[in-house]
Amino acid sequence: MSIPAKHPFAFDPTYGYGLREFRALRPPPAPPEFGAFWRDRYREAISIDPEPCLSACEISHADWETHEITYRSTGGFRTSGWLIRPRHGKITRGLVVGHGYGGRGGPEFDIPVENTAILFPCARGISRSAHPSIPPDPARHVLCNITDPKSYVLGGCVDDLWLAVSALTELHPQIEGHIGYSGISFGGGIGALAIPWDPRILRGHLTVPTFGNMPLWLSLPTVGSGNSVQKFLETHEEIRSHLGFYDAAIAATRIDVPMLMAVACFDPAVAPPCQFSVANALPPSPDHETFILDAGHFEYSSMKEQHAALKARVRRFFEKL
Repeated sequence: MSIPAKHPFAFDPTYGYGLREFRALRPPPAPPEFGAFWRDRYREAISIDPEPCLSACEISHADWETHEITYRSTGGFRTSGWLIRPRHGKITRGLVVGHGYGGRGGPEFDIPVENTAILFPCARGISRSAHPSIPPDPARHVLCNITDPKSYVLGGCVDDLWLAVSALTELHPQIEGHIGYSGISFGGGIGALAIPWDPRILRGHLTVPTFGNMPLWLSLPTVGSGNSVQKFLETHEEIRSHLGFYDAAIAATRIDVPMLMAVACFDPAVAPPCQFSVANALPPSPDHETFILDAGHFEYSSMKEQHAALKARVRRFFEKL
């Protein structure tokens, strides 16, 4: 490992942990009715016809057909994003790709998959899915309806992911049984919350996932979205109990499909103990893989080489989809 020695933060982004301590982390206990909460939400979400609508896109690429897409989600929201499809070869797989809390300005063309239709949804309130009822910036977005677990915006973002799978399957029925998910940071946490309940998602890749181990997420200093929740908690202690329903590490204990987890040892935005709590929570399986990064949300000397190695792992991982 080559942990960054210099940084501008007022706290240590390793939180004093080494690999031994990271690997010992486990998720907190689940709240009562955790499974019922999410199973009921999933049933409601997939009862909706997403009615995907494709339109022309100004972004072009030599190897990919590019479309803008909108589809119906829960609560009357229409989710927007991009769909790319290979110009050559048959479509045999589907992949939904979540974004970080910075949003998304377009599709990614360097994801190492072939014969794959890739849907890049923008979570409700963010980027192309902007909505007047939801603040777009991370510090306020993460607080939207936080006092009500049923209407909390993160739950709606999970719904958007499930409906993305529905939209992708409606457009390409042949991919059924060959659908994966990939998400980073915010998208990693939302993915961990979504995957356990959706049997259509058969492989998942999460990079530096957030929302893991809420007792730590709500206490460790951070420059990420957790900071605004910690400040809100000072005058709204009642939210602590129901935030357990949005604990990505607790959700990960329910995941029963192969996962590729990329977690960082140094990260000022998503505390590494929270990331490792998600990765460590997966039920034991030879099909799970963990890739350890020196740092996340921060540039470092070996970043280019590590991300190239991770990309190669992603390629091999999704080839089995």
